[in-house]
Amino acid sequence: MSTTITGPDGQPRCRWSASADEMPYHDAEWGMPVGDDRRLFEKLSLEGFQSGLSWRTILVKRENFRAAFAGFDFDKVAEFGEADVARLLQDAGIVRHRGKIEAVINNARRARELAAEAGSLAAYLWRYEPDPATCAPPQTVSTSPESVALSKDLKKRGWKFVGPTTLYAFMQSMGMVNDHVEGCAYRARIDEARAAFRRPGR
Repeated sequence: MSTTITGPDGQPRCRWSASADEMPYHDAEWGMPVGDDRRLFEKLSLEGFQSGLSWRTILVKRENFRAAFAGFDFDKVAEFGEADVARLLQDAGIVRHRGKIEAVINNARRARELAAEAGSLAAYLWRYEPDPATCAPPQTVSTSPESVALSKDLKKRGWKFVGPTTLYAFMQSMGMVNDHVEGCAYRARIDEARAAFRRPGR
């Protein structure tokens, strides 16, 4: 089976991006390197919510999640309490899973600590960027040594819903690896963006 599909513009893309919801995300976001703390925290949170579900399920609810979680400003989310948990459990626009909701609030508090220690959440996370020379071929693995190491360290720091598979998906989407398949028209664009990207904390 081909690893690409042809989009309406005639350009080849990663096969997973065939849906009308996922193609714009694939084209504009997936794999573009991100150094903004709020966007990084959002993606960590949404990847946690995705656990056991499809990314498309989360993607179509993303604006609802942003509204529910104060735009994923972790300083604000860190102040959420039991009343906020109760509110979120009644919010039909998001995934109403108590453990995942409480994990986001917990992780916001841990993110605030980590940002204070490392200078920014981004500076900490980008320490785990894999060496491209050691990466597996695109979309052939669901974890990496770096995602395993990052998961272990975050769990030691008290984070929740940050397993190695979740974190590898995070790395793929936030540009820490270029996992667009060979033949995808966007692979070269991501290589260019990564080459121009200034790594946080360096």
